[in-house]
Amino acid sequence: MLKICVCVSGGGTNLQAIIDAIESGKITNTQIVRVISNNKGAYALERATDKGINAVAVSPKDYEDRESFNKAFLACVDEVAPDLVVLAGFLVVLPPMMIQKYTGRIINIHPSLIPSFCGKGYYGLKVHEAVLARGVKVTGATVHYVDEGTDTGPILLQKAVEVLPDDTPKALQQRVMEQAEWQILPQAINMIANT
Repeated sequence: MLKICVCVSGGGTNLQAIIDAIESGKITNTQIVRVISNNKGAYALERATDKGINAVAVSPKDYEDRESFNKAFLACVDEVAPDLVVLAGFLVVLPPMMIQKYTGRIINIHPSLIPSFCGKGYYGLKVHEAVLARGVKVTGATVHYVDEGTDTGPILLQKAVEVLPDDTPKALQQRVMEQAEWQILPQAINMIANT
C-alpha cells in the first residue's frame, strides 16, 4: 500500500481528483495518510476532513522565521512516514533538507508542458496568462519529480490541451485542470503505486 501525503495551498481540486480516483478504483494500492496546507483557510483541508482524511495546516505565519517553518513542515510530513509526497497546487518552495530526505519520492503537478512556462514566477494563473500572451496553440500539464530546481525534475507524464482563440486565463486554467491535471496526476500516482 502506497502511503501518500498531499500538500495543497488552495481549493484542492487536484486533491479531489486524487480522492475520486481512489474511490473509483482508478488509483489502486494507495492511501492518503495526511493532507497538509500552508493556508489555514484552504478549502482543501475541508475536502480532506469531509472524507475522514487527517488534515493539518502548517502556516509560515505561525513561525518566527522560514527555518522554523521548514522544520515544522518537515516534521509534519515525517510524522506520517509517507512513501510519496504529492504537491497538488502547493505554493511553497520546499526546504532543501526535505528534497534531500525524500529524493525520488516527491511529485508535483505543473499547469504547462514543461520546459515551457515553468520555473520561478510561473504558478497558478500566471502560467495561463503567459501562455496566452505568447500566443501558443497548445499548452497542458506535467507531472514531474521534484528536485532542487524549480520545475526541473524528471518528467513522469504530460498531457496537451488546445488553446482556443477566445480563451481567458481563467477559462484556459479550468480546461487545463479538467482535461490534463485531473487526469495525469491520479494516473502518475497509480503508476508509482503499482510498479
